[in-house]
Amino acid sequence: MEILFELLRSRGISGDESETKNLILNYIHKRKDAWKVCPDIFSGDELQDCIILKFGKPRTAVFAHIDTIGFMTRYQNQLVAVGGPDFGDSTIVVGEDSLGSIKCTVREVDGNLEHDFPRKTDIGTCLSYYQDIRIDEEFIQAAYLDNRLGVYNCLKLAENLENGWIVFSTYEEHGGGSVPFLLKFIQSNSPIRQALVSDITWITEGVSHHEGVVISVRDRNIPRRSFINKVIGLARESGIPFQLEVEGSGGSDGREIQNSEYAIDWCFIGAAEDNVHSPNEKVSLKDLDSMLKMYQYLMAKL
Repeated sequence: MEILFELLRSRGISGDESETKNLILNYIHKRKDAWKVCPDIFSGDELQDCIILKFGKPRTAVFAHIDTIGFMTRYQNQLVAVGGPDFGDSTIVVGEDSLGSIKCTVREVDGNLEHDFPRKTDIGTCLSYYQDIRIDEEFIQAAYLDNRLGVYNCLKLAENLENGWIVFSTYEEHGGGSVPFLLKFIQSNSPIRQALVSDITWITEGVSHHEGVVISVRDRNIPRRSFINKVIGLARESGIPFQLEVEGSGGSDGREIQNSEYAIDWCFIGAAEDNVHSPNEKVSLKDLDSMLKMYQYLMAKL
């Protein structure tokens, strides 16, 4: 799990994903020759900080966003949220500007976000949660399991994938925007009609730890039911533990797939976490294991 720990420690707030992109790209180049199929690798300025991998003759694409929530410094000691961070007054954040490293706490004063760093910081500096990774026999707990686990799942999937696209997207936590040009690239090169979204969902009254990976029937968006039924049927056939969720809010890269000009079915599949968007996100190792196995199975069948 060394690459997972490196991903968790890397900084990749929406709009500032280059560090995470380079980490993933270096990992791919080091490992690709040992994978079952060596993929075509697409990256560069035309794809911004996104990465696309093509294996064999794709029928399905898997999307995983590489960005995280966080904060950006404004004026004096003011902060602006990036995405939807959930924090308390003792939450520690870190970053770096032209004068050096930054480590401070976030607080809310009269409805406004502030930090307590003793000097003025460069305007527009990104600050992310201080990382504290904790693992025991049942759980992994850390900041940014959403969506470092989804990225980790894709890197593990790549080891044995014969046919498919793996897409590492950006901006998801703060409104999206990269999926349209990524889809255009895919559909211009080797078009597909179905996609899976490798992301992390929520523990709710209907979704529990240790019960398996979650297959989402719907969130704010409603994917086509015939495709969802196909995925659920294959999941049952696999014997791998899974749960179903139905939510009326929340979203993912699936939203942009559905809103695109392309007729592509999609399904969100991922482990569920407690303490969403906080420094203490918590995921069952059993559920993570079922997520890894489910993607391996589905991508061979779809």
